[in-house]
Amino acid sequence: MMRAALAIWILSAVICVGRGHHQIGHDTTGQDTVLDSSANSVSLVTSANKDFAYRLYRKLVAHVASEGKNIFYSPFSVSIALAALSVGARGETHRQLFSSLGFNSSLLTQTAVDQAFQMLLQRANKTSNEDTREGTAVFVDHRFKPQPEFLEALKQSYFADAFNVDFTETTDSANTINKYVEEKTNGKIDKLVENLDPSTVMYLISYIYYKGKWATPFDPELTKEDMFMVDENTKVPVQMMNIEKNLNTYYDQGINTSVLHLPFNSSYSMLLLLPDNMATLENVISPSHVTKWLKWMKSRTHKVYIPKFSIKASFSLNNVLTEMGITDIFGDRADLRGISEGQKLTVSEVVHQATLDIDEAGATAAAATGIGITLMSLRHIPVLKFNRPFMVIITERSTENVLFMGKIINPNI
Repeated sequence: MMRAALAIWILSAVICVGRGHHQIGHDTTGQDTVLDSSANSVSLVTSANKDFAYRLYRKLVAHVASEGKNIFYSPFSVSIALAALSVGARGETHRQLFSSLGFNSSLLTQTAVDQAFQMLLQRANKTSNEDTREGTAVFVDHRFKPQPEFLEALKQSYFADAFNVDFTETTDSANTINKYVEEKTNGKIDKLVENLDPSTVMYLISYIYYKGKWATPFDPELTKEDMFMVDENTKVPVQMMNIEKNLNTYYDQGINTSVLHLPFNSSYSMLLLLPDNMATLENVISPSHVTKWLKWMKSRTHKVYIPKFSIKASFSLNNVLTEMGITDIFGDRADLRGISEGQKLTVSEVVHQATLDIDEAGATAAAATGIGITLMSLRHIPVLKFNRPFMVIITERSTENVLFMGKIINPNI
């Protein structure tokens, strides 16, 4: 019997980096013991999300290693989408999703996970502004009747918008989805869907949009053309921004990596990692490294050079998630009875798109927060120049939750 297709699209758009927010939570799968401490469940989910971010990063690196591609993605957005899917999963399918996301099923129920995401998103929403947006959406074929409890859980727990479409009208339904995505991401992702399978019965979308402004903007007049070393044999021209001021930095001698901390005018920060050897950094980086760096950073005057660029990354995550243990959702063994008991469903594709733009201001010029320039002509000012491949992490400072993460191999592609 032919199975109906369920597609998941996970997209994130960033202008000068960041993420958005939303809220709410509850669900009724009733598995295992309910945690009596919501704070504990938030802590467990946050810890799992951070571990998942780095495991997913290493899988993406392995898949694109030979292609020389930039990597940029939102692990938090992926976690949200897969957690939302787990609301409708049962049996072994549910176990695989929970296990791969790092959720300990003996400590966390589906309800506890949903409530934890509710609290995380509500907390983030308190500091949101008009330039942040985060949520989910489900596009349901008019002939398909999903479980009301599933749709209600997505609405309450994952702030989902729901729409009825006719997937047999492939062009019209694709246009409907693309228009929604374009609006939610301020035009950063304008053509997510190109070819629709008419057997599709539902699309589940997770999106994040964030427009960040540097706490201390760069001066556009100081931006000059320079060269970026893609590898030993390849140089490309870039517009190189620079700034000289007191900045928080750390040099991790254990992995020979320079770390630069650039805060935004919000609770978010960007960490730029410049390793002597990228493979060494990628093989060992973990949440504990970020904790150490943020704790032990020192403020010192530096002259910093960062390329100004705009990149877009797109990944099909089917193979990556399969390697991480989420295998059943893509085949005949998929158990998604929480979405529909009367029709066998399988996930056709999990796609992730993200964009990253870095410029002098972020979005608009931030309020003047004193760029301290003093006369130090007789003092050596260390230079930190990001003119070769580097990693980027965008994190929420208090929780260290990884919102975006990536590796810039070539700023021009």
